[in-house]
Amino acid sequence: MTRSRPPFLDGLMASLPIALGYFPIAFSFGVAATRAGFTALDAVALSLVIYAGASQFLALALLSSGAPVLVAAFTLIAMNLRHLLYGPALMREAGPEATRRHAWAWAWGLTDEVFGQALGALARGHRFSEAHMFGLGLGAYVAWVSGTAVGAFAGGGALEGWPALNAGLGFMLPALFLALLLSILSRAQLPVIAVAGLVTVAATLALGTTSGILLGMLAGAATGLVRR
Repeated sequence: MTRSRPPFLDGLMASLPIALGYFPIAFSFGVAATRAGFTALDAVALSLVIYAGASQFLALALLSSGAPVLVAAFTLIAMNLRHLLYGPALMREAGPEATRRHAWAWAWGLTDEVFGQALGALARGHRFSEAHMFGLGLGAYVAWVSGTAVGAFAGGGALEGWPALNAGLGFMLPALFLALLLSILSRAQLPVIAVAGLVTVAATLALGTTSGILLGMLAGAATGLVRR
């Protein structure tokens, strides 16, 4: 009789596509941080504490340009408010029988890509498991922090001889999320995605990136609630 993997190990295995995407982007962040004048330990600390992908690059730009720490902090909080919706949305899809005892811990790992992977598993009929969420989140988190450490200790000039690679790394994170989004795409979800995308683009052009992300997120969430 074939034995299935434990949920935690299954979550770790499911995190591999995310980890493969996270490591090179985090490496690029570590390089960028040391290039901007931060120490390697500073760069690793940012990934350990913030753990927010594109927001960390924004934090580098704000802090290295002399922006006050409070301004940088509030900007990053506003940019990442969407994460507050990931846990409730995931639990709603998991159903009322899903356990929430350790949600305070595994919810830390709910990045865009981890949320997309978890939501996709539920859409494919997999049963929700907190152990699976721990494995999924831990694999992605370790890849991000270790990638940052390798890039930071490699130094600010590590990618100077590879301009094409340096440019390509910036596209990997949105490409990874797009791939996860397409894996769970269905006809019923098209209106929600279309509204969120259109509002995001329009608000970004009119108001800026942070406002565009927030308004797009809210518009998509509102459309999803209306359609239910």
